[in-house]
Order: sequence, then structure tokens, then C-alpha cells
Amino acid sequence: MHISEGVLSIPVLAVGAATAIAGTMIGLKKLDSEKLVSAALLSSVFFVASLIHIPIGPSSAHLILSGLMGLILGWAAFPAILTGLLLQAVLFQFGGLTVLGVNTTIMALPAVICHYLFRPMLSKTGFTVNVGAFLCGAMSIAMSTILTAFALSFTDESFISAARLLVYGHIPIMIIEGFICVFAYGFLQKVRPEILLLSQET
Repeated sequence: MHISEGVLSIPVLAVGAATAIAGTMIGLKKLDSEKLVSAALLSSVFFVASLIHIPIGPSSAHLILSGLMGLILGWAAFPAILTGLLLQAVLFQFGGLTVLGVNTTIMALPAVICHYLFRPMLSKTGFTVNVGAFLCGAMSIAMSTILTAFALSFTDESFISAARLLVYGHIPIMIIEGFICVFAYGFLQKVRPEILLLSQET
């Protein structure tokens, strides 16, 4: 879901940068020492998972794991995702520095929204927990895809067809990320429940 440099208009870049700065500042304030290790680990997982790209027009499809990051980190997903994207831009030229703010917003904002939307479901028991975890993983990708489509469409109407293709291309990834979030949440419940307790304080 990286948008390449030279694609977006200046107003879209400015809005994305402003949102990323605001979200990162809030995230850093909420990133205490107990959550720092989790943020570093998830940022590393995000960095590796999103290195495998399938080109779709001016963007690309790949695993993001933003739902899982939002679930555990809340607002701290902003600095965690920003760090991963910055390293990818510098080391591998994925995305780029000028679109860093937009790409961060596209991936981190849905993660935060899903944290607050579906976190109450995860405090329940049984099947409701799995549904909440699946929706957190799937809907974060759905919202990221929609934000990417809007960014492209607001830049130039000629990108509308590419934006549609992007949405359709990410439907399988939405489902995959939903199941990954279910399995990851269940695994953490068994081996590291304290991480999930920290997420409730976000």
C-alpha cells in the first residue's frame, strides 16, 4: 500500500504529513517504557512483512499487520509504523520521503480507529473475541485501502480506475490479515497476556 513519490499532489501530501505528525506526537506521549518493547517488536514485524510487494498501478499490495499493531499499541502505532516506513524508504527506496506522511497516515490512522472500535469486543469471551480480532485486522486494511484510493482520486481523476483496482486487489489481503490477527491475538492471550493488558490502558 506504499504510494510512490511523484504521484500525489502537494495538498494531499500536506494533509498526510500534518496528520502523521499529529498522530506521531500523540503516539509518543502514550508510548511509555512498558510498551516500548512491544512497539519496537511490532515495528520490526511490520518492516519485514511489508517488504514483499505486489505492484498495483501507482501503489502496491502487501501484508501490513496494522490491525494487530493498532490492537496492541493504539496511538503508538503511529511512531511504530513511521519508523518502519522511514527505514524502508531509506534502505530500499519503497515509498519515499516526500510521501512518508501520507503512507504513515494511510496505515496508522485505520489501526488507531480499529483499536477503539473493536477493543471492547476483545474484552469479552468466546466467539466474540475472535470476531473482534478478525474485524480489527480486516477493517484496518479496508480503511487503509479506501484512504489510498481517496489520496489518488483527489490528486487526479485519471487515478480513479487505479484506485478501484487497488480496492479489489486488497480484498484477499483483508481476509488474510483478519485471520492473522485472530491467531496472533489468541497466541498472545496464552503466552504474553500482559501485552494485551497494556493495550487496554491506551
